[in-house]
Amino acid sequence: MSLMSSLYVGVSGLRVSQNSLNTTAHNLANVDTTGFVRQQVLQSDSTYFNWGVTHLSTLQSGLGVDIATVRQVRDVFLDKAYRQEIGRQGFYEVQYEAVQEVESMFGETEGVTFQDSLEDLWTSLEELSKTPDLIEVRATVVKSAESFLERAEIIQKQLKEYQVNLNTQIQDKVDRINEIAEEIDDLNEKISRYESNGLENANDLRDERNNLLDELGQIISITYKENSNGVVTVSAEGVQLVGETTVYKMGTAKVSESSNLLKPVWISYDNEDVFNLDQAVSSENDTDIGSLKGLLVTRGDDIANYTDMFKSQEEYNNTINTSVIMTVQAQFDQLIHGVVTAINDILCPNKEITLADGTKMTVLDEDNAPVGMDSAHTMGEALFNRESTDRYEAVDVQILDEDGNLQTISVMKYNEEDPDDYYSLFTLGEIEINPEIKNNYSLIPLSSNDGTGDVDMKTAEALVSKWQEPFATLSPNTLTVNNFNDYYTAFTGELANRGEQLNSISSNQATLSSNINDQRQQVAGVSSDEELTNLIKYQHAYNASSRYITVIDEMLEHVISTLGR
Repeated sequence: MSLMSSLYVGVSGLRVSQNSLNTTAHNLANVDTTGFVRQQVLQSDSTYFNWGVTHLSTLQSGLGVDIATVRQVRDVFLDKAYRQEIGRQGFYEVQYEAVQEVESMFGETEGVTFQDSLEDLWTSLEELSKTPDLIEVRATVVKSAESFLERAEIIQKQLKEYQVNLNTQIQDKVDRINEIAEEIDDLNEKISRYESNGLENANDLRDERNNLLDELGQIISITYKENSNGVVTVSAEGVQLVGETTVYKMGTAKVSESSNLLKPVWISYDNEDVFNLDQAVSSENDTDIGSLKGLLVTRGDDIANYTDMFKSQEEYNNTINTSVIMTVQAQFDQLIHGVVTAINDILCPNKEITLADGTKMTVLDEDNAPVGMDSAHTMGEALFNRESTDRYEAVDVQILDEDGNLQTISVMKYNEEDPDDYYSLFTLGEIEINPEIKNNYSLIPLSSNDGTGDVDMKTAEALVSKWQEPFATLSPNTLTVNNFNDYYTAFTGELANRGEQLNSISSNQATLSSNINDQRQQVAGVSSDEELTNLIKYQHAYNASSRYITVIDEMLEHVISTLGR
């Protein structure tokens, strides 16, 4: 090897050592930078030249060392596992937050519970059963009923508002998904252009892109792959979000024409739904990933009421029970409906009659209905009314008497509740205290209709005994039929258990995600001790190369000066 070639070997050592020092310094400067992946210089032999051949081998001399690449040290399998588990964590976290929010509405965590209003109403009815003729006691019942209904209306209103307000979070997440997709597409272009010469890696840009993939994985279930040009394509929920040259946008649309609730749709794919919420949520099928989907599942796609409790078990579990908010709305409304209709049906009992054409009609049972203690002995005034539908309607109907003769009679036809007609229901938002009774407590029908004006103690006592009778199961999934107090206890208990389960799952997921991330950091994270050791190593290598060049320089000077003599 010539001295000039030897000089080149020394220069290559200087260059590689300098680059290694720069990379190490870059690692140390970013030791606390979130998402930074340590970089590593890989060295390789430089060019060899042949200067002879023996019977054993080719005689070669090397020209030093080259930088093969400056690579990122990361584990792609841990990256994928982390993004999946952080997405699952987000799915359950938003549901647990919803349970906490709902519990605060009922005051279960603040000491002022809705159960107080329920018990106040019961206490007032109990006092009424003792002295039903006292106006003061009647006034207490009306005030307790008004307070009970007002508190229930406030809770239901808060549930609806919270449900609609989740639209903001859903819209924000959809917007962020689009922003991340645009940023990934922009980084794809930069990385591809930067690495097009095949000599350098755009490692810092890759760190930015990986940070975005981490964030995206928490919001929605993603898959991705990188092509030979360094371009990453991303799919969300099985649909391409970032292509090699195109970003496919998401947007939001109303769940239905009459709904205020929003759902994510693919703008770039004819407004197709992003999520198939008909699929059962399970970890086995990976259908429980992403905070965006968690919000949609928590919110549900409609405002529920007590009529949803009449669904079949399968339909209930598929449409109501999956949603925290819809479950609470339906179960709570069933309690209010049960209390309201139980009191009304005692004060204004109904019966069924058969009309001349054979059809059935529900009417006020005027033979057994109690009356008010006003001078007119008013009958049929319930404590609770529907705002849009009167309880009774005076009509003339034809029936057959005992002898089979056609007879026309006047009856008070009961306007039935129709599940398909919201305004016919005794549901929160449509219930009010009877304004007639609010203005005149004597209209509460607690007197006998036999003309004596005596107090009807059976009716007053029935209001108390009815409170203790079983009225409904908590859901189609349970068999226990509860009275009003037990129902509310079971209702809040189930909500608390659901919150505990969601909290447990999200906490376990947080631990799992953290453990995977720790494993990632063991591979990709910067160790200051290790980098300082490398700094010393490369500094020594640099000094050695410098000393080597000095020796070669002295040898060249000696040769040249000797030849000059």
